[in-house]
Amino acid sequence: MTRIIAGFAGSLRLAVPPVGTRPTSDRVREAIFSALDARGVLPGARVLDLYAGSGALGLEGASRGAAHVTLVDKATAAHRVTNENAARVRKAAPRGAAPEIVVSSQPVQSFLGGAVGATWDVVFLDPPYDLGGLELVHNLEALVPRLSPDAVVVVERSARDPEPAWPVGLDLERRKDYGETAVYFLSAA
Repeated sequence: MTRIIAGFAGSLRLAVPPVGTRPTSDRVREAIFSALDARGVLPGARVLDLYAGSGALGLEGASRGAAHVTLVDKATAAHRVTNENAARVRKAAPRGAAPEIVVSSQPVQSFLGGAVGATWDVVFLDPPYDLGGLELVHNLEALVPRLSPDAVVVVERSARDPEPAWPVGLDLERRKDYGETAVYFLSAA
């Protein structure tokens, strides 16, 4: 089990798929969201959580004020658990102020290819560590035209992996390591 750290659903426990995911630790999520809160980007934001797993990153954004959250993961177990967790967060929302939460079971590349006209303000990419760097770059290239002008993209990778090649349209702001996890903050160029 993992939990929502802050916001209207703070302390709410979330289920985690039994296999195939590597949930972001509370420590790393707290650091990511402290940085996002300092920038003031979450209230009213459109959030996209790619390789969502349990949905903890996107649902944390919902709890902290995002207006719309889309959770994408093709794994059947992740899709089931993410739907359950999204329902828990909606139920915890203040009356009349529930964020819109959409869960998609498509592969990331298919989802991005079909998301014509959609834009996001905050995007989380927390793919499996064994996802190849080339596939990550293809995901980021497909994402660039879907970003709002002031969008923030947060990418998690193994701290042992080389830094990914960032595509045109994304600028690296900073990297922060937390044990085995490297977190990259990118902005729309």
